[in-house]
Amino acid sequence: MKLSICTISFRHHLTSIDQLAQWASTHHFDGIELWGIHATNLANTPQFNAAWIERLGLGVSMLSDYLPMEGPEAVMLAKAQSLCALAEHWNTQKIRTFAGHRSSTDTSPAERRQIVSRLRQLCELLAEHDQQLLIETHPNTLADSLASTMRLLAEVNHPGLRINFDVLHVWESGEDPLEALALMRPFVSHYHLKNIGSREQLGVFAPPNVYAAAGSREGMVPLFRGAVDYYDFLCHLLLDEASEASLEWFGGDAEAVLKQDCTEIRQLERALQRELTPSRMVMSG
Repeated sequence: MKLSICTISFRHHLTSIDQLAQWASTHHFDGIELWGIHATNLANTPQFNAAWIERLGLGVSMLSDYLPMEGPEAVMLAKAQSLCALAEHWNTQKIRTFAGHRSSTDTSPAERRQIVSRLRQLCELLAEHDQQLLIETHPNTLADSLASTMRLLAEVNHPGLRINFDVLHVWESGEDPLEALALMRPFVSHYHLKNIGSREQLGVFAPPNVYAAAGSREGMVPLFRGAVDYYDFLCHLLLDEASEASLEWFGGDAEAVLKQDCTEIRQLERALQRELTPSRMVMSG
């Protein structure tokens, strides 16, 4: 499995893209998931591009942004065109967004039809650039449950609409991630991996908190130390060379936690490759 860090993990750090790329290359990552605003700002330094990052043995796995599903259509299309150009600059085919900003149960039929129409428009635009639109499984969107996500895929009915499977948020919705993946896997192009100490602490990932520099980070834990069982989930993914995932860490000590998580994932991967039965003991960093 190809594994990336997310530049959003360093949103409150004074860390440059060249420092991040050098660090990711040194610590056995395959790529970087580039936050949309970071990609936009880096456009002013064009020497940072696909050729540069590929010389480090890395790639940009995905651009993660937030395309508007409401407001003037022209604004949405202009932003999408800009993201397409940035994706071409970084040689990535994946652009992530969200399916609205209200839960599926609170979205009216008319609002849902508008989001479906806009997603189809975006898919058609991205297809002209040989790119895919990934919607993330996330609370307070039309991809907040397995049923609504599968319905949305059918409604948009475009091969360019794909899923960014956020394992924790699928678990948060009440689904077993492996059972949900059994249905969604033909549509999944990327995975987000993060964990929480307990279900009661999930509020820490609410956008107003998680994006705030002074927000709480209580409950954010390394991948194999939380409430979601990543051992079983990753055993189904690690030997699939086509699988691509990002460690989406929002807490403190980013470099230490990302290094630990990557090390433990690679340990499990090597054990599976040796056709051993990996121990369920706590992974050692």
